[in-house]
Amino acid sequence: MKVAALVSGGKDSLYATYLASKENEIEYLITVSPESEESWMFHFPCVELTKLQAKAMGVKHIFRKVGGNELVEFKKIIEGIKNEIEGLVSGVIQSNYQKKMIEEICKSFDLKGIHPLWNRKQEEVVKEEIENGFEIIITGVSVEGLDESWLGKKLDLKNFEKLKEISRKYGINVAGEGGEFETFVLDCPLFKKKIEILEFKKFWDKRTRSGYLIAKDVRLISK
Repeated sequence: MKVAALVSGGKDSLYATYLASKENEIEYLITVSPESEESWMFHFPCVELTKLQAKAMGVKHIFRKVGGNELVEFKKIIEGIKNEIEGLVSGVIQSNYQKKMIEEICKSFDLKGIHPLWNRKQEEVVKEEIENGFEIIITGVSVEGLDESWLGKKLDLKNFEKLKEISRKYGINVAGEGGEFETFVLDCPLFKKKIEILEFKKFWDKRTRSGYLIAKDVRLISK
């Protein structure tokens, strides 16, 4: 089955795409770039780097900057490719809101919603991603317990243990699905090449104790 995958650049959407690729043909990656950092549906930090992820995979990529009603704009994207695909992949794990929105869009275009991570234990999903060769970095933090030092940090098994401790102490979502932190995938089994960030800048707001990365120099390199 030919499908499109809704990809933010982060670990869960790429891992869902990876799992879906075992039984489906990934025809498109779709990335929606919100004007607002407070988007309930779409990822904000480093989202423009999804263009390199698509190149690394060798698949077509739709990248759309949106303001106003994000869901209306997303629906327009799907309308434009509805005759080329049969399903839509998402990386939603526990968010009923996100799954409901995606399913409504799928229903309106007679597409199958594919959610490989749905209702799985979030801790198990993150551990599985790391163990399956996903090279993940933290690109944004916005919750008590995660400070500026986490920006740019690699989410490996060692740092995941630290993250779990912080999760237990502060009650944050260990997968970051509620926006507590954002991630970006530099390499994974889907990629023919890997992404290297040579230079980045950290934006940190001391008042809100939140921040994100801005990539300054990025390239694709051979594995």
